[in-house]
This record gives sequence, structure tokens and C-alpha cells, in this order.
Amino acid sequence: MCTFVILRRPGHDWPVLIAANRDEMLDRPWYPPARHWQDRQDVIAGQDQLAGGTWLGMNDRGVVAAILNRNDSLGPKEGFRSRGELPLEALDHADAETAADALADINPEGYRPFNMVVADNREAFWIKLAETHWGVHAQVAPIPEGFSMVTASDRNDTSSARIRTYLPQFERASVPDPESADWRGWTTLLASRIYDSLEGPGGAMLIATDGGFGTVSSSLIALPAHENQEVMPRYLFAAGRPDQVSYMPVSLA
Repeated sequence: MCTFVILRRPGHDWPVLIAANRDEMLDRPWYPPARHWQDRQDVIAGQDQLAGGTWLGMNDRGVVAAILNRNDSLGPKEGFRSRGELPLEALDHADAETAADALADINPEGYRPFNMVVADNREAFWIKLAETHWGVHAQVAPIPEGFSMVTASDRNDTSSARIRTYLPQFERASVPDPESADWRGWTTLLASRIYDSLEGPGGAMLIATDGGFGTVSSSLIALPAHENQEVMPRYLFAAGRPDQVSYMPVSLA
């Protein structure tokens, strides 16, 4: 169960701030964010070595895309395509709205259930593929201003112990300052192993278990306002558990 947090504040110099922990099988190999795809040289993202896709990335036009499993759908399954290809498809587009529109038309029978976020510095969308009374459907919804948190359930769904525990803490935490690279209010939370006693350690922000599954990396992204054409986004990555590994800048050159 990965975690994606986004703060949208239109009109600010940094209108979008993003934090994400990736939870995965510890033996599943991956590469840190870089330009890994010859046919997508404008994409900077981590690469899953098993299926070739990504869990989170950004393109040179400032579009960010991330994918998360929904409940009870961890890992690949025969007969379904890799969900990791979907962020790459989103990052083929010049803006979040166009990407979300394209993903709304995917074959719902081709993928296991997922949550996805696509954002740029003006708009953001939550896309979910889930079972409904009418079968499996892809649904697209705009992400409003303020804080949103996505895990394996719906956006800001407090039936998730992780959202119930940590969304209020993100709302109270000091907001990061990308200019000075001060993300301490958020990195402390991303490294937290505190959990709701009703759900157990799986409800912590950082997962550390003896079962071969846990938090394997963490990302921080800040998107500058559209008016600030000369300001580059900020992309920081911890290539391991964020309580053990420091965040380092990702090269956007």
C-alpha cells in the first residue's frame, strides 16, 4: 500500500507540493528516477526492472503521474497488463487534463484495480479503476485545493487507518519551502512508524516488516507556478527507507 500526498494551493509561487512513499516487495528490483526510456527522453521517473514501468515520475512539461494499488491487488497477475505503464502513458501528454481524459478511456478489463494521480501546476486529477455495481470502470475526479491523500482506498477516505492517522498531521505540519529545500515537516511524517492500534503496523506511514514487504523509497516534488517559467521544479528522492536514507536531488537536466 503506497501513499501519495498532494497539497494544491493555486496562486502560490509553488502551487503543488507532493510527497509519496512507495511500499513494495523488498526483492522487486528497481532503478531510481532518471531518463530510463529511449522512446520517452522527456520523462524522469523511477523504473521497475521487473515490468519496465514506473510508480511515479515527471515529464519536462511539469506533469507528474503516480500509480498505487488498490486494496487486495498487490503485484502482477496473469492476464493483466502492468499498471506501471500507465504513468508513462500519462507523461506522454503536455498537461494533466489531457492525460486524465486519455486515461479515462483505457480498457477497464486490462488492468488490476488502481488509484492514480496526475497533476501539473494548474490542475490535478484522481483516477481510480475499481469494481462498481455495474462492473469495473475507470473514474476520473478533479482533486480540489488543499490536502489530498491517496493510499489503497479512495481519496481522503478515513476508513483507511493511514489516512485517518496522517492526513490531519500533514494538515498541521509546517509546509515545505522548496526555495530553501526545507521539507522537514513532511519528511518526519514520511519516516513515521506510528500506527492506529486497530489496524496494526500496516497503517503506519513507513512500513517495516519481517515479511519481505515494506517501504522501499520516498519522493518529494514541488511544481512552480506557470508564471515562473524560469524556475525549475524540485524533485528529491530517498533511495530506500526514508528513516534510513537521505533525500537527494534528482537531476532534471
